[in-house]
Amino acid sequence: MARRSLLAQPWRPWRTFSAWAARLPSQCAVCGSWPAQRLCEACIARFAQPRARCSTCALPLAGGARQCGQCLRHPPLLDACIAALDYAYPWAGVLAEFKFRGDPAWAAPLARLMRSTPWAEPAIDAADWLIPVPLSPARLGERGFNQAERLARALSAQKSTHRLLLRLHSGADQHTLNRAQRLRNLQGAFAVDPLLVEALRGRHVVLVDDVMTTGATLHAAAQVLRQAGVAHLTALVLARAPQPAH
Repeated sequence: MARRSLLAQPWRPWRTFSAWAARLPSQCAVCGSWPAQRLCEACIARFAQPRARCSTCALPLAGGARQCGQCLRHPPLLDACIAALDYAYPWAGVLAEFKFRGDPAWAAPLARLMRSTPWAEPAIDAADWLIPVPLSPARLGERGFNQAERLARALSAQKSTHRLLLRLHSGADQHTLNRAQRLRNLQGAFAVDPLLVEALRGRHVVLVDDVMTTGATLHAAAQVLRQAGVAHLTALVLARAPQPAH
């Protein structure tokens, strides 16, 4: 308990207001129905159906397989990878509102989608820490908040901490790079706070992010967490992008 209290986040009144505002009736952001929460039940049922995915990279799978061929050939550093949604309509637009247009109140409804995904609840319950993928100080200044941190706090405020994993630099823009280029771009991007490394040794960690594209960012973060002694590592993401063309 002492270790968790050391890393506990300070209470901020605006977070309480944001959570309260997210519960107010409004138009559904997808279909425009009124009154509704930000996401109405009909749109969730239509666009957020669970689907079979690779257990370690979350790409969609068919035929009852547990892992994709790539993960079987090259086992990832993650013990598990869970994605709530495909990065497609309408979620790409919703994420743009959340991520780039300064609307942090999206965190609560999107975290509910993540938590309702098969295997997500047990992973959160078993975790010692929920660690959001950090932004660099420059990127954080541009956006005003880290969307992964907001999701992690909405998933479990008690277990969420942004202090263990640090982002040292952001590198070049990732959007135009393939997986190999992204991995090179992210070398040295993450580090574990050396004063808090004992809080990770032998622990179960859920690494939280909003979108998984090639997996390079999660891989780079997983490397330093494994080096710090994390015993079990699950990635939990809101949306999984389709397999990029080679």
